[in-house]
Amino acid sequence: MFQLFYTPHTCSLATHIALVDARAAYALRRIDFSKTEQRSPEFLRINPKARVPALLTPRGVLTETPAMLAFVAHSYPEAALTPFDDPFRFAEIQAFNSYLCSTVHVAHAHRMRGYRWADDAGAITAMQKKVPESVGACFELIDRHILRGPWVMGDAYTIADPYLFTLAQWLEADGVDPSLVPRVAEHRERMLSRESVKHALAEEMAI
Repeated sequence: MFQLFYTPHTCSLATHIALVDARAAYALRRIDFSKTEQRSPEFLRINPKARVPALLTPRGVLTETPAMLAFVAHSYPEAALTPFDDPFRFAEIQAFNSYLCSTVHVAHAHRMRGYRWADDAGAITAMQKKVPESVGACFELIDRHILRGPWVMGDAYTIADPYLFTLAQWLEADGVDPSLVPRVAEHRERMLSRESVKHALAEEMAI
């Protein structure tokens, strides 16, 4: 049994969807940001980074979405969430998920968490104003050069898909017009039709 520490409307959704895809046994532990539970002594013992998601496994705690997604895929090979027989293909998935983690998500975070990079109010405001451009550029790159369709890697659904879907959920809030990235928008709609996605979304809001 795994325990996923999550908060609704965050990147923890990607791992949640993958756990459902894999038919894994898991329990959800909601972390309430409005009560700063991410900084509570109890949660800091789970994840000293004070962030979600965190995945408690029988062998210890994993953090960082690319690592958690890869772990879920390798723990449940029968779910076929990654190509185990093709190291290059797996590396491509890891490269994509790393880009989402290190670049796209960071660009998004400048909208509400500029305090991580600056103390000056003017600098934080400037970061916020830049978000539609910076996030939009990331998704335009994905739309034009990376997303193969119908899934990220082509015909096969993989752990790259729930991660892209999760971040694409924030396009409008980040000031990006989805019509400018039509293939990403189509992928988002395709994901919304999957039962695993419906289940994860409903489960997160029910707790």
